[in-house]
Amino acid sequence: MGTVQIRDVRKSYGALEVLHGVSIDIEDGEFVALVGPSGCGKSTLLRMIAGLEDITGGDILIGDRVVNDVAPKDRDIAMVFQNYALYPHKNVRDNMGFALRQRRVSRSEIQRRVDDAARILGLEPLLDRKPRQLSGGQRQRVAMGRAIVRDPNVFLFDEPLSNLDAKLRVQMRSEIKELHQRLKTTTVYVTHDQIEAMTLADRVVVMNSGIIEQVGSPLELYDHPASLFVAAFIGSPPMNFLEGDFLDATTFALADGTRLRLPTADPKGRQRATIGIRPEHFTIAETGWPATVSVVEPTGSETQITCRLAGKVIRVLIRGRTATRPGETIHLAVAPDLVHFFDAAPVPAVAEMEDVA
Repeated sequence: MGTVQIRDVRKSYGALEVLHGVSIDIEDGEFVALVGPSGCGKSTLLRMIAGLEDITGGDILIGDRVVNDVAPKDRDIAMVFQNYALYPHKNVRDNMGFALRQRRVSRSEIQRRVDDAARILGLEPLLDRKPRQLSGGQRQRVAMGRAIVRDPNVFLFDEPLSNLDAKLRVQMRSEIKELHQRLKTTTVYVTHDQIEAMTLADRVVVMNSGIIEQVGSPLELYDHPASLFVAAFIGSPPMNFLEGDFLDATTFALADGTRLRLPTADPKGRQRATIGIRPEHFTIAETGWPATVSVVEPTGSETQITCRLAGKVIRVLIRGRTATRPGETIHLAVAPDLVHFFDAAPVPAVAEMEDVA
Protein backbone atom coordinates (compact mmCIF):
# COMPACT_ATOMS: atom_id res chain seq x y z
CA MET A 1 0.00 0.00 0.00
CA GLY A 2 1.41 3.39 -1.02
CA THR A 3 0.40 5.57 1.91
CA VAL A 4 3.01 7.97 3.29
CA GLN A 5 2.74 9.27 6.85
CA ILE A 6 5.03 12.07 8.01
CA ARG A 7 4.75 12.49 11.77
CA ASP A 8 6.31 15.48 13.53
CA VAL A 9 9.42 15.24 11.37
CA ARG A 10 12.33 17.49 12.26
CA LYS A 11 15.67 18.11 10.58
CA SER A 12 18.67 19.91 12.00
CA TYR A 13 22.16 20.58 10.73
CA GLY A 14 24.00 21.13 13.98
CA ALA A 15 22.30 24.02 15.75
CA LEU A 16 20.36 25.01 12.62
CA GLU A 17 16.85 23.51 12.53
CA VAL A 18 15.40 23.55 9.00
CA LEU A 19 12.22 21.49 9.55
CA HIS A 20 10.19 22.25 12.64
CA GLY A 21 7.87 19.31 13.23
CA VAL A 22 6.18 18.63 9.89
CA SER A 23 3.18 16.28 9.76
CA ILE A 24 1.37 15.16 6.57
CA ASP A 25 -0.74 12.10 5.73
CA ILE A 26 -0.66 11.13 2.05
CA GLU A 27 -3.28 8.64 0.89
CA ASP A 28 -2.68 5.67 -1.37
CA GLY A 29 -2.77 6.85 -5.00
CA GLU A 30 -2.79 10.55 -4.09
CA PHE A 31 -0.70 13.18 -5.90
CA VAL A 32 0.68 15.68 -3.39
CA ALA A 33 2.86 18.66 -4.32
CA LEU A 34 5.26 20.33 -1.89
CA VAL A 35 5.67 23.97 -2.87
CA GLY A 36 7.35 27.00 -1.39
CA PRO A 37 10.24 29.42 -1.77
CA SER A 38 13.91 28.52 -1.75
CA GLY A 39 15.04 27.30 1.65
CA CYS A 40 11.56 26.40 2.91
CA GLY A 41 12.52 22.71 3.42
CA LYS A 42 10.52 21.02 0.67
CA SER A 43 13.46 19.29 -1.05
CA THR A 44 14.94 18.30 2.31
CA LEU A 45 11.63 16.67 3.25
CA LEU A 46 11.48 14.79 -0.06
CA ARG A 47 15.03 13.52 0.43
CA MET A 48 14.10 12.35 3.92
CA ILE A 49 11.20 10.35 2.47
CA ALA A 50 13.65 8.86 -0.05
CA GLY A 51 16.19 8.02 2.66
CA LEU A 52 18.83 10.37 1.25
CA GLU A 53 18.75 12.57 4.39
CA ASP A 54 18.77 11.38 8.00
CA ILE A 55 15.81 12.24 10.23
CA THR A 56 16.58 14.28 13.35
CA GLY A 57 13.23 13.65 14.96
CA GLY A 58 9.79 12.16 14.23
CA ASP A 59 8.81 9.25 11.98
CA ILE A 60 8.21 8.58 8.30
CA LEU A 61 6.02 5.60 7.39
CA ILE A 62 5.60 4.14 3.91
CA GLY A 63 2.67 1.77 4.03
CA ASP A 64 2.58 0.51 7.63
CA ARG A 65 6.37 0.43 8.04
CA VAL A 66 8.50 3.04 9.79
CA VAL A 67 11.37 3.66 7.37
CA ASN A 68 13.56 6.03 9.42
CA ASP A 69 16.46 3.57 9.37
CA VAL A 70 15.59 1.70 6.15
CA ALA A 71 18.05 2.04 3.24
CA PRO A 72 16.74 3.94 0.17
CA LYS A 73 16.83 0.82 -2.03
CA ASP A 74 14.58 -1.03 0.43
CA ARG A 75 11.85 1.64 0.76
CA ASP A 76 9.92 0.64 -2.40
CA ILE A 77 10.16 4.15 -3.82
CA ALA A 78 11.40 5.51 -7.14
CA MET A 79 12.77 9.02 -7.54
CA VAL A 80 12.95 11.30 -10.59
CA PHE A 81 15.60 13.99 -10.26
CA GLN A 82 15.93 17.48 -11.68
CA ASN A 83 19.03 16.61 -13.74
CA TYR A 84 17.75 13.31 -15.28
CA ALA A 85 20.84 11.36 -13.99
CA LEU A 86 21.08 9.14 -17.09
CA TYR A 87 24.13 7.06 -17.93
CA PRO A 88 25.57 8.74 -21.05
CA HIS A 89 27.19 5.55 -22.41
CA LYS A 90 24.01 3.45 -22.16
CA ASN A 91 21.07 3.59 -24.55
CA VAL A 92 17.51 4.33 -23.46
CA ARG A 93 16.61 0.66 -22.98
CA ASP A 94 19.64 0.00 -20.78
CA ASN A 95 19.11 3.19 -18.76
CA MET A 96 15.52 2.23 -18.03
CA GLY A 97 16.36 -1.36 -17.08
CA PHE A 98 19.54 -0.71 -15.11
CA ALA A 99 18.00 -0.77 -11.61
CA LEU A 100 16.20 -4.03 -12.40
CA ARG A 101 19.44 -5.65 -13.53
CA GLN A 102 21.04 -4.58 -10.26
CA ARG A 103 18.23 -6.39 -8.46
CA ARG A 104 18.87 -9.49 -10.62
CA VAL A 105 15.42 -9.44 -12.24
CA SER A 106 15.21 -11.89 -15.14
CA ARG A 107 16.07 -10.62 -18.62
CA SER A 108 12.59 -11.42 -19.97
CA GLU A 109 10.90 -9.54 -17.10
CA ILE A 110 13.17 -6.52 -17.62
CA GLN A 111 12.32 -6.45 -21.31
CA ARG A 112 8.60 -6.69 -20.57
CA ARG A 113 8.67 -3.84 -18.05
CA VAL A 114 10.86 -1.60 -20.22
CA ASP A 115 8.64 -2.20 -23.25
CA ASP A 116 5.51 -1.44 -21.20
CA ALA A 117 6.99 1.81 -19.83
CA ALA A 118 8.26 2.82 -23.27
CA ARG A 119 4.78 2.34 -24.71
CA ILE A 120 3.19 4.43 -21.94
CA LEU A 121 5.70 7.26 -22.43
CA GLY A 122 5.98 7.16 -26.23
CA LEU A 123 9.64 6.11 -26.11
CA GLU A 124 9.44 3.02 -28.33
CA PRO A 125 11.23 4.64 -31.32
CA LEU A 126 14.02 5.91 -29.03
CA LEU A 127 15.03 2.76 -27.15
CA ASP A 128 18.35 2.36 -29.01
CA ARG A 129 19.42 6.00 -28.74
CA LYS A 130 21.97 7.41 -26.28
CA PRO A 131 21.00 10.34 -24.00
CA ARG A 132 23.04 12.81 -26.09
CA GLN A 133 20.72 12.03 -29.02
CA LEU A 134 17.61 13.04 -27.06
CA SER A 135 15.91 16.36 -26.37
CA GLY A 136 15.42 17.60 -22.81
CA GLY A 137 11.82 16.40 -22.74
CA GLN A 138 12.78 12.97 -24.07
CA ARG A 139 15.49 12.63 -21.42
CA GLN A 140 12.99 13.47 -18.72
CA ARG A 141 10.62 10.82 -20.07
CA VAL A 142 13.45 8.28 -19.92
CA ALA A 143 14.07 9.24 -16.28
CA MET A 144 10.34 8.75 -15.61
CA GLY A 145 10.43 5.42 -17.44
CA ARG A 146 13.31 4.26 -15.26
CA ALA A 147 11.10 4.96 -12.24
CA ILE A 148 8.02 3.28 -13.74
CA VAL A 149 9.77 -0.04 -14.48
CA ARG A 150 10.52 -0.47 -10.78
CA ASP A 151 6.75 -0.56 -10.08
CA PRO A 152 7.20 1.25 -6.74
CA ASN A 153 4.64 2.05 -4.08
CA VAL A 154 5.62 5.74 -4.19
CA PHE A 155 7.00 8.06 -6.88
CA LEU A 156 9.14 11.01 -5.72
CA PHE A 157 9.72 13.92 -8.13
CA ASP A 158 12.35 16.54 -7.28
CA GLU A 159 11.66 19.60 -9.49
CA PRO A 160 11.76 17.45 -12.65
CA LEU A 161 10.76 20.22 -15.09
CA SER A 162 12.95 23.09 -13.92
CA ASN A 163 15.58 22.51 -16.64
CA LEU A 164 13.05 22.61 -19.49
CA ASP A 165 11.88 25.62 -21.49
CA ALA A 166 8.42 27.10 -20.84
CA LYS A 167 6.64 25.35 -23.72
CA LEU A 168 8.12 21.97 -22.88
CA ARG A 169 7.23 22.38 -19.19
CA VAL A 170 3.56 22.78 -20.12
CA GLN A 171 3.72 19.66 -22.31
CA MET A 172 5.47 17.62 -19.63
CA ARG A 173 2.97 18.74 -16.98
CA SER A 174 0.23 17.19 -19.08
CA GLU A 175 2.22 14.00 -19.55
CA ILE A 176 2.95 13.64 -15.83
CA LYS A 177 -0.71 14.20 -14.95
CA GLU A 178 -1.87 11.69 -17.56
CA LEU A 179 0.73 9.21 -16.29
CA HIS A 180 -0.55 9.52 -12.73
CA GLN A 181 -4.15 9.10 -13.84
CA ARG A 182 -3.14 5.91 -15.64
CA LEU A 183 -0.87 4.35 -12.99
CA LYS A 184 -2.57 5.77 -9.86
CA THR A 185 0.70 5.45 -7.93
CA THR A 186 1.16 7.63 -4.83
CA THR A 187 3.23 10.64 -5.89
CA VAL A 188 5.09 13.31 -3.90
CA TYR A 189 6.20 16.15 -6.16
CA VAL A 190 8.49 19.03 -5.18
CA THR A 191 8.38 22.26 -7.18
CA HIS A 192 8.99 25.99 -6.70
CA ASP A 193 6.40 26.69 -9.43
CA GLN A 194 2.98 27.23 -7.88
CA ILE A 195 1.24 26.89 -11.27
CA GLU A 196 2.86 23.48 -11.68
CA ALA A 197 1.70 22.46 -8.22
CA MET A 198 -1.85 23.74 -8.78
CA THR A 199 -2.34 22.02 -12.14
CA LEU A 200 -0.84 18.65 -11.17
CA ALA A 201 -1.72 17.88 -7.57
CA ASP A 202 -4.76 16.53 -5.74
CA ARG A 203 -3.48 18.40 -2.69
CA VAL A 204 -0.84 21.10 -2.31
CA VAL A 205 1.36 21.57 0.76
CA VAL A 206 2.60 25.17 1.03
CA MET A 207 5.81 25.36 3.08
CA ASN A 208 7.61 28.36 4.53
CA SER A 209 10.76 28.40 6.67
CA GLY A 210 10.49 24.76 7.68
CA ILE A 211 6.81 24.74 8.61
CA ILE A 212 3.56 24.00 6.78
CA GLU A 213 1.50 27.12 6.14
CA GLN A 214 -1.51 25.31 4.62
CA VAL A 215 -2.54 21.98 3.09
CA GLY A 216 -5.50 21.75 0.73
CA SER A 217 -6.75 21.20 -2.76
CA PRO A 218 -5.52 23.74 -5.33
CA LEU A 219 -8.86 25.57 -5.33
CA GLU A 220 -9.04 25.60 -1.51
CA LEU A 221 -5.70 27.39 -1.41
CA TYR A 222 -6.79 29.80 -4.14
CA ASP A 223 -10.24 30.55 -2.69
CA HIS A 224 -9.44 30.41 1.03
CA PRO A 225 -5.77 31.16 1.78
CA ALA A 226 -5.16 30.63 5.49
CA SER A 227 -2.40 33.23 5.79
CA LEU A 228 -0.95 36.28 4.12
CA PHE A 229 1.98 34.13 2.96
CA VAL A 230 -0.26 31.63 1.14
CA ALA A 231 -2.33 34.43 -0.37
CA ALA A 232 0.82 36.10 -1.73
CA PHE A 233 2.34 32.86 -2.99
CA ILE A 234 -0.66 31.24 -4.68
CA GLY A 235 -2.01 32.94 -7.80
CA SER A 236 -0.50 34.44 -10.94
CA PRO A 237 -0.50 37.42 -11.21
CA PRO A 238 -0.24 37.64 -7.41
CA MET A 239 -2.94 39.00 -5.13
CA ASN A 240 -3.13 42.75 -4.49
CA PHE A 241 -2.81 43.88 -0.85
CA LEU A 242 -3.78 47.10 0.92
CA GLU A 243 -3.05 47.74 4.59
CA GLY A 244 -5.10 50.16 6.66
CA ASP A 245 -7.61 50.79 9.43
CA PHE A 246 -11.37 50.37 9.64
CA LEU A 247 -13.15 53.59 10.50
CA ASP A 248 -16.45 51.72 10.57
CA ALA A 249 -17.64 48.30 9.35
CA THR A 250 -16.96 48.99 5.67
CA THR A 251 -14.89 52.20 5.54
CA PHE A 252 -11.21 51.37 5.15
CA ALA A 253 -8.57 54.10 5.51
CA LEU A 254 -5.16 53.65 3.89
CA ALA A 255 -1.92 55.06 5.31
CA ASP A 256 -2.15 58.26 3.24
CA GLY A 257 -5.69 58.92 4.43
CA THR A 258 -7.47 57.62 1.31
CA ARG A 259 -10.81 56.11 2.27
CA LEU A 260 -12.18 53.10 0.45
CA ARG A 261 -15.73 51.81 0.75
CA LEU A 262 -15.54 48.01 0.97
CA PRO A 263 -18.38 45.82 -0.32
CA THR A 264 -18.33 43.75 2.89
CA ALA A 265 -17.16 43.91 6.50
CA ASP A 266 -14.27 41.95 8.00
CA PRO A 267 -15.87 38.86 9.60
CA LYS A 268 -13.35 39.03 12.47
CA GLY A 269 -14.01 42.72 13.12
CA ARG A 270 -10.32 43.74 13.10
CA GLN A 271 -9.57 47.43 13.56
CA ARG A 272 -6.32 47.22 11.59
CA ALA A 273 -6.04 44.73 8.73
CA THR A 274 -4.64 43.90 5.35
CA ILE A 275 -7.17 43.30 2.59
CA GLY A 276 -6.39 41.19 -0.45
CA ILE A 277 -8.04 41.08 -3.88
CA ARG A 278 -6.90 38.95 -6.79
CA PRO A 279 -6.29 40.83 -10.09
CA GLU A 280 -8.88 38.72 -11.91
CA HIS A 281 -11.56 39.57 -9.33
CA PHE A 282 -11.59 43.29 -10.07
CA THR A 283 -14.05 44.67 -12.57
CA ILE A 284 -13.98 48.08 -14.22
CA ALA A 285 -17.20 49.86 -13.30
CA GLU A 286 -18.91 53.26 -13.52
CA THR A 287 -18.28 53.83 -9.82
CA GLY A 288 -15.77 52.34 -7.41
CA TRP A 289 -12.20 52.88 -6.27
CA PRO A 290 -10.49 55.45 -8.56
CA ALA A 291 -7.14 54.25 -9.95
CA THR A 292 -4.78 55.78 -12.51
CA VAL A 293 -3.66 53.45 -15.31
CA SER A 294 0.12 53.08 -15.71
CA VAL A 295 0.57 50.17 -18.12
CA VAL A 296 -1.78 48.13 -20.35
CA GLU A 297 -0.53 44.68 -21.44
CA PRO A 298 -2.82 42.93 -23.96
CA THR A 299 -2.21 39.24 -24.65
CA GLY A 300 -5.22 38.56 -26.86
CA SER A 301 -7.40 36.44 -24.62
CA GLU A 302 -6.92 38.76 -21.63
CA THR A 303 -5.44 42.12 -20.66
CA GLN A 304 -3.37 42.98 -17.59
CA ILE A 305 -3.64 46.55 -16.37
CA THR A 306 -1.16 48.04 -13.91
CA CYS A 307 -2.49 51.10 -12.12
CA ARG A 308 -1.97 53.18 -8.99
CA LEU A 309 -4.43 53.53 -6.17
CA ALA A 310 -3.41 55.96 -3.40
CA GLY A 311 0.24 55.44 -4.38
CA LYS A 312 -0.05 51.64 -4.30
CA VAL A 313 0.56 49.51 -7.39
CA ILE A 314 -2.56 47.50 -8.25
CA ARG A 315 -2.82 44.86 -10.97
CA VAL A 316 -6.10 44.15 -12.72
CA LEU A 317 -6.67 41.20 -15.05
CA ILE A 318 -9.66 41.31 -17.38
CA ARG A 319 -10.88 38.84 -19.97
CA GLY A 320 -10.69 40.02 -23.54
CA ARG A 321 -9.61 43.48 -24.64
CA THR A 322 -10.05 47.04 -23.47
CA ALA A 323 -9.84 50.56 -24.86
CA THR A 324 -8.26 51.76 -21.59
CA ARG A 325 -5.04 53.75 -22.07
CA PRO A 326 -2.18 54.81 -19.75
CA GLY A 327 -2.97 58.02 -17.86
CA GLU A 328 -6.71 57.36 -17.70
CA THR A 329 -8.62 57.02 -14.44
CA ILE A 330 -10.70 53.86 -14.05
CA HIS A 331 -13.00 52.77 -11.23
CA LEU A 332 -12.49 49.36 -9.69
CA ALA A 333 -15.21 47.22 -8.13
CA VAL A 334 -15.14 43.77 -6.51
CA ALA A 335 -17.82 41.35 -5.35
CA PRO A 336 -18.22 41.04 -1.53
CA ASP A 337 -17.24 37.36 -1.43
CA LEU A 338 -13.98 38.00 -3.29
CA VAL A 339 -12.37 40.25 -0.67
CA HIS A 340 -9.87 38.54 1.64
CA PHE A 341 -9.03 39.83 5.13
CA PHE A 342 -5.79 39.20 7.05
CA ASP A 343 -4.08 40.46 10.17
CA ALA A 344 -2.02 43.55 9.40
CA ALA A 345 1.55 42.48 8.59
CA PRO A 346 4.26 43.11 6.01
CA VAL A 347 3.30 41.44 2.73
CA PRO A 348 5.82 38.79 1.56
CA ALA A 349 7.58 39.88 -1.65
CA VAL A 350 6.57 37.39 -4.33
CA ALA A 351 9.75 38.04 -6.32
CA GLU A 352 11.79 36.93 -3.32
CA MET A 353 9.85 33.68 -3.09
CA GLU A 354 10.97 32.33 -6.46
CA ASP A 355 13.18 29.28 -5.99
CA VAL A 356 16.32 29.34 -8.08
CA ALA A 357 17.66 26.00 -6.88
